[in-house]
Amino acid sequence: MIAEHGVRIWAALARRRRGLAKGWYKYSRNSLSVLGLVVLVLIGLTAGLAPYIAPYPEHAAAYTNFREAGLPPSKDHLFGTDRVGRDVLSRVIFGYRFSLLLGIVVLSLAVPSGVVLGLLGGYYNGTWIEVLIMRITDVFLAVPPLVLAMSIAAMLTPNLFNAMIAISLSWWPWYCRLVYSVTASLRNQFFVREAELTGASRMHILFKEILPNCFGPIMTKVTLDMGIAILMGASLSFIGLGAQPPTPDLGTMLADGAKRLPSEWWSTIFPALAIVMVILAFNLVGDGLRDVFAVEEV
Repeated sequence: MIAEHGVRIWAALARRRRGLAKGWYKYSRNSLSVLGLVVLVLIGLTAGLAPYIAPYPEHAAAYTNFREAGLPPSKDHLFGTDRVGRDVLSRVIFGYRFSLLLGIVVLSLAVPSGVVLGLLGGYYNGTWIEVLIMRITDVFLAVPPLVLAMSIAAMLTPNLFNAMIAISLSWWPWYCRLVYSVTASLRNQFFVREAELTGASRMHILFKEILPNCFGPIMTKVTLDMGIAILMGASLSFIGLGAQPPTPDLGTMLADGAKRLPSEWWSTIFPALAIVMVILAFNLVGDGLRDVFAVEEV
């Protein structure tokens, strides 16, 4: 009995390894997606090791050195210095930390709530539960996400945490709508009917039978939305509703450097390029995942 159980576990692991190998093969055929993954890994390592690889880690905090203020790029300061003498490269490296943290927290809050509501709405299609969930979702979707996030952030104390909350409240409806569409299309499939006839609980049907079939679209959207969430966070910081100085947030650095264009262009150009790079990396990875799951669905 134990031997048979061990054989089944080993067979399941072998199938999973073959599935991962097959998925990686399909993903690796898109060279741009592989490039995006490499860039994303490098950005993640840079953010994680920021205190050790930043040339001047102390410049990420409250620091001033007016004798070196506004210096152009040089061998001592590859990205130049800002208006109070802080190394721009060091602050960009630390800025990646806050950008990735914002994206992770926003999606960690928005995805579960949107997925659960989408599952309920799609499964109870045609009932008052579906009507209530989807009408509330439509109300949120009627307002552009950035405008809604700005409105919520403006009512709260401007800081990084409240910016995360504001973006999360504007982001969950998109996952609700996505999962609702998939769930509604699977609601009358044979495997769902079979689970109902065998007496499976509603929780089992929703999270064991239907949810795994939503995994592909959800993962693809999560990857693509990471870049958009980071951009929205930078936008809120740019207008003063996000992270506050001296936090080395990329949006805050952009807003500060924009006041000194074109003379001190490096204070704006390099943070802007950092934002573009992380957004482009997430989009390339998302395109690769979309291709993998699309091929698997076919």
